Amino acid sequence: MNTSFPGRWIGGVSLVVGPVVLCAGYLLRYLTTIIALTPQQQAWAETKPFAAYGQLLAYTSEPALLTLSYAVFALGAMLLFPAFVTLAQHVGGGLAFWGATLLVAGLFARLYFAGADQTAFQLTEILGLDQATNAIMKEYVDISYGPWRVPVWASVGQYAGSLLLAIAAWRSGLFGTARAVMLLLAGGTWMGVLKGASIPDVLVTGLLCVALVPLGVRVLRERLPARAGRPKVLSW
Repeated sequence: MNTSFPGRWIGGVSLVVGPVVLCAGYLLRYLTTIIALTPQQQAWAETKPFAAYGQLLAYTSEPALLTLSYAVFALGAMLLFPAFVTLAQHVGGGLAFWGATLLVAGLFARLYFAGADQTAFQLTEILGLDQATNAIMKEYVDISYGPWRVPVWASVGQYAGSLLLAIAAWRSGLFGTARAVMLLLAGGTWMGVLKGASIPDVLVTGLLCVALVPLGVRVLRERLPARAGRPKVLSW
């Protein structure tokens, strides 16, 4: 019986549920912005240098919908923590463990950004949209980077970690080329405060579901595929 953290049930369930919830979070963030903003407001937001202007405006129009989308997104990031740990354990080796560690650091950064998002939204209710937007955008860089720039450096872990873990999973034979590329692409999504989601974000996170969900089912059923060594260039 495997008693290592996070265990078969937590690891398997997080591999199945985590990427699905994160994908739902991206989709909700995309849809709620479209619902909350008129075409004219969307055009105005696109002229701004940061998505934060449009996100704050969208929140004042539909606060419940924006809160829901951001909450689901944060929950997906939390659920991926044990999922990445489980994946690294089944891949094995230092490269996989470094990759998972960096990816988890990126998830911690996402939770910091989620806290900054919530604070910004609440400021619109206290100060009003215009005054809150001016105050937030004046300090946007410092808010996004965080104290001593720890969160922004941790966010780099997502990009580096997905590369290392994808390579390790491919070399071990657990993932073929296609699923390794899916993991790598999902690691390229944006990080930061008050970011707007897009259809490509939803699609690449959907690919992460394709890569991780079947593995999670196998973990739950204790039927992991036999390793066949390093796969061919064109492989699943």
